[in-house]
Amino acid sequence: MGSQNAISQTKQETVRRIEVNLNKTQGKLNKFFNESVGAGRANEGLRADWQQQLALAQQDCGFRYLRMHGLLVDDMAVYKEDKNGNPQYNYQYIDPLFDYLLSINIKPFVELGFMPSPLASGDKTIFWWRGNVTPPKDYDKWEGLITNLVQHFTERYGEEEVKSWYFEVWNEPNLDGFWAGTQQEYFKLYQYTAKAVKGVNKDYKVGGPATAGAEWVPEMIDFCYKNNVAIDFVTTHSYGVKQGFLDEFGNGGTVLNKDEMAVSGDVMNSRKEIESSKIPGLELHYTEWSSSYTPADPIHDSYHQAAYVLEKLKQVGNTVNSMSYWVFTDIFEEAGPRFTPFHGGFGLQTIQGIKKPVYYSYSFLNKLGDKELVNNDKHSWACKTDNGDFQLLAWDFTNTHPGDSINNQVYYIKDLPAKTKGKLEIAVSGLEKGKYSLEVSQTGYRVNDAYTDYYDLGRPSQLNREQVTSIKKKNNGSPIYREEVKIGKDGNFTKQLDLRENDVFLITLRKM
Repeated sequence: MGSQNAISQTKQETVRRIEVNLNKTQGKLNKFFNESVGAGRANEGLRADWQQQLALAQQDCGFRYLRMHGLLVDDMAVYKEDKNGNPQYNYQYIDPLFDYLLSINIKPFVELGFMPSPLASGDKTIFWWRGNVTPPKDYDKWEGLITNLVQHFTERYGEEEVKSWYFEVWNEPNLDGFWAGTQQEYFKLYQYTAKAVKGVNKDYKVGGPATAGAEWVPEMIDFCYKNNVAIDFVTTHSYGVKQGFLDEFGNGGTVLNKDEMAVSGDVMNSRKEIESSKIPGLELHYTEWSSSYTPADPIHDSYHQAAYVLEKLKQVGNTVNSMSYWVFTDIFEEAGPRFTPFHGGFGLQTIQGIKKPVYYSYSFLNKLGDKELVNNDKHSWACKTDNGDFQLLAWDFTNTHPGDSINNQVYYIKDLPAKTKGKLEIAVSGLEKGKYSLEVSQTGYRVNDAYTDYYDLGRPSQLNREQVTSIKKKNNGSPIYREEVKIGKDGNFTKQLDLRENDVFLITLRKM
């Protein structure tokens, strides 16, 4: 008899219940998650397809700032010197790019780098597009360039506009590949740059150190404090992988970190470092982050990425002012133009504008109302709008990676069916009586999962126009379920959904 009971109990599915009351609000929703997004380099921003993809991402995901490398590199033609060594400045490429950003309601998070060749002290470069990473041969000329650039922005866009921008000094100077100088030389560069920016307008915002791996934060603040150098915000980066131990293809594979607080632990620690410094209260911006730091990591294309991103954003809570996802598009040429449609690129969209599952994490986040509701479930956001509409964004994050024996590059290229996690039950109270339109949107295994459709085609090295159109149509983010519901005078609503590993759901109730 006892064994039969045990069998019937094991057959019962796990139910994860989320209970919220529309009358119990937590406060205004903190929208740090779409404050900023990344892009490869400035010159790519002159392409029509890049601009079209950014406009779409801004419209769907609500990004408000854009950060990119390479503003001052040679292909932007910003700086040269005449035969007597006098500086000459030119903004014919920067102007149309920044004009375009502002025309679609995106402000620049200005990364000042890399070094224009005529100003460089050496010839060391990084990436296919050869960004020079050496210190300036003349720091006064560097200061002159920054002063002229910031004055130009002020004349073109006005003081009030430029006051809302961020000026970040360099990128990842703690990595030898990005800065051919010491920490002290970076601080010197920062000091000259901050002086130039503040010299144009003391209310303009300048910060750094834009390091990889959440490094140099205490040292940076300490340097600025002791030397009376302006700093308005701190920036750094974090990624959720560690180096692989199996390198079958000789390409330095990666392994998704099993540490549950990967990325988010770094963010919280940076906040602690700021608060225990001599300048507590500084803004903290993670100007790059994702699951992986390589543009050849198939987790970026996988449905697992959508849940991963939401899990990390939820974990960091209110410790950060922005988390800038690296990047919005696979039109990204650090390793040169890529040759296949899905190659593990950083982007939310592929080169051909196919939306990856993670794109929907951001578009769902952008549909949340301004008021956050009290909610004890750690893997969801519950919100409402002023008119009483309700939104719940809920997900399961399960790190299914088998561990150090296999690289992401081998694991995430497969067809990876999701196992069941039982039921997700939503119980909402405090609704006004009346008719509502219920919509359920989803991304997960084979739902708005473009990579798996590409996998089914045999992972071809090229997709023709019809294939692209077909994949886009199938993965267009439209709701998987719609119905009209009547809420009685008790104001209650419940709904159950089947939940699988790494499913992401957006449930909305809209007053009719």
